[in-house]
Amino acid sequence: MQSPILTTVAVTGFTVAFLHAAIPTHWLPFVLVARARGWGRTKAIAVLALAALGHVGLMSLIGLAIAWLGFQLDERIGRLFPWIAGGLLLAFAGYYAFRQWTGRGICHHNPPGSHHHADEHCGEAHARSHWHEELEGSPLVSRSAGDWTAVAGLFVMLTLSPCEGFLPIYLSGVHFGWRGFILLSGILAVATFVAMTLFTWLALVGFDKFRLNRFERYEAAMLATLFGILGVLIIVLER
Repeated sequence: MQSPILTTVAVTGFTVAFLHAAIPTHWLPFVLVARARGWGRTKAIAVLALAALGHVGLMSLIGLAIAWLGFQLDERIGRLFPWIAGGLLLAFAGYYAFRQWTGRGICHHNPPGSHHHADEHCGEAHARSHWHEELEGSPLVSRSAGDWTAVAGLFVMLTLSPCEGFLPIYLSGVHFGWRGFILLSGILAVATFVAMTLFTWLALVGFDKFRLNRFERYEAAMLATLFGILGVLIIVLER
């Protein structure tokens, strides 16, 4: 039964990581900064890839800690671990469902130097104008500041905006040992790079009239659904 479970975890992990990276907060700032500074597409994508590397690297380190703790727990409780992992996934599903129901959603970091709190714009329908406002006068777009200032700012912004929704995925993969951890880390990296590169490139070539801010508005609901299904499957299939 491990193969169906691992496949389910892998597919769910890719979906969570891709949808998270598709949110405008993860690629729109790169597009706006590139346009303001006159960067070409190649340079913009290169800066994006560097920032995505920091984003994925931090998530992998957190995942490593979760995996190590999970391995210790799995050795001690054995067959009970899938029940605990499934129960925790259902608890996460309930948490995200509650956030969606109360209108809180999931808030992501604003750019460095922003004067607003994340919750002021969480789920806002006008993400594009919001980011224009936030970046106006910022060192990220100011020509008086060097390109490395913008690169460093974008790197820090994305690195400090971890994909919290992927952490339960790491937890659900503990039962598969280091093989599961490596597979899930690879899936996280691929899904993140593909989504961010795809939407950045599309915006840079002019196809930038997306409604992807709806992903941010309903990200909590999608995570609640995915974690609920995954938690039930882990408990049922392992039993």
